[in-house]
Amino acid sequence: MSMLNMPMATTLNRPLAASARRRLSGELAIRIRDVQFDFGAGESRTRVLHDVELDVGQGEIVIMTGPSGSGKTTLLTLVGALRQVQLGSVQILSRELAGMSVADQVRHRRDIGFIFQHHNLFSSLSAFENVRMATVLRPSTVAEMNDRAARLLSRLGLGDRLHYLPARLSGGQRQRVAIARALVNEPALVLADEPTAALDAESGEAVMNLLHELSSGPTSTTVLIVTHDQRLIDRADRIVNMVGGRIVSNVRPALSIRICQALRQTKELSDLNASTLARIADRMHVEYFHPGETIVREGTHGEKAYVIGDGNAEATQGDSPPRSLAVGERFGRITAFSGLLNDETVRARTGLETFTISKEDFEIVVSADKSLDERIRLHYMNRQS
Repeated sequence: MSMLNMPMATTLNRPLAASARRRLSGELAIRIRDVQFDFGAGESRTRVLHDVELDVGQGEIVIMTGPSGSGKTTLLTLVGALRQVQLGSVQILSRELAGMSVADQVRHRRDIGFIFQHHNLFSSLSAFENVRMATVLRPSTVAEMNDRAARLLSRLGLGDRLHYLPARLSGGQRQRVAIARALVNEPALVLADEPTAALDAESGEAVMNLLHELSSGPTSTTVLIVTHDQRLIDRADRIVNMVGGRIVSNVRPALSIRICQALRQTKELSDLNASTLARIADRMHVEYFHPGETIVREGTHGEKAYVIGDGNAEATQGDSPPRSLAVGERFGRITAFSGLLNDETVRARTGLETFTISKEDFEIVVSADKSLDERIRLHYMNRQS
C-alpha cells in the first residue's frame, strides 16, 4: 500500500509531545503480561482479571474506562503493589512485582503517588501539614520542603486554606489536598482512581495541568487514571477500555486523528469514509528509532510500511545522493501485497517516531473491506505497468 507511497501530510508538521519523545528510548513504565486475578476461594472464587496485557511508556498519561466491576481498580492496585500478583507478570518501573517481598513492596510504593477517592487525610493535621508529611520521602532542606508543599496547594486553589483542618474543608478541597500530597514529590508514577470526581471544572483542569507538567517535565512521570469523567478524555495520550476483566480497546485518540489525516491525503485512500480510515489507523502502531539506526534496507522483502510522525530520516538508493525524509513522509513496502522489494535504505537521522502498519495488520484491514482490497491492488497494477 502506498503507505508504501504516502505524500507529505502537512497536518503532521508539529512537534511530538515531550512525553512521546522520551519514549524514543523504548523504556516502559508499566509492562503487564498474562495477568489473572481472582477474589474469594473455593466455589465462591471469582476471576476478575483475564489474561490482561498492557504496556505504558514512560511519560504517558493513560485513562482507563469501563463499567463498574470491569477490573480497572483491581489492575490499578496490582500496579501499585497494594495487592499481590497471583498469576502473570507485572513489571513496574523496571521492577517485577510477582513474588516481591512485603519490604520491597513498601519501597516500591515510595516512587508512586496514589490518588484514591478515600482521601485518608490525618484529621488532626492541617492541609499544609498533611502534604508536608509526604515530603520526607524525598528529603531536602526544611525550607525547600515547606515551599514545595505550600506552592502545590496554592496551585490547586488552596493557598488561603493551608492551615485548615480537613473537617473545615469541603469534599472537593479535601480531594485537592490528597492530590497535592500525591504529587508533591514528583513521583515516577501516579495512580489515580476518579481523581476529579468531586472537583468542579476549574479544579479538574488545574489537576490535569499539573499531571501534564509532570509527564512532560524532567521526571517524565507516568500517569494511570481510572475515571468516568469525560472531561479528562481529551487530555489523555491513550484510552484503555476494560469490560469483564479484559482490555477490549487500547487507543491513542490524538494519534489516531493524526494518522487518519495522513491517510486522507493519500491518493488511493482519499475518498474512503471515516470508519474505514479509522480501522486502518487502529491497526497502525508507533515505533521509535535511535539516530543512525537502519529501519529498512534496499533490495529486501518489506514487512512493514512507515509514515514519519516526528524526527528526520535519510534514504539512499544505489549510488544516488541521499535524500531527506521529514515529518509526514512515507517509506517501506509490504512486499507480500505489492510484489515489490524495498527500493531504498532508510536510516534515522534523529530520534524517529513512525506510524507503522505490518503485513498482518494490513491484511486484516483489507480482508474486512473488499473495496479497499481492490483499490490497493489496482494501484499496484498501475504502478507496475
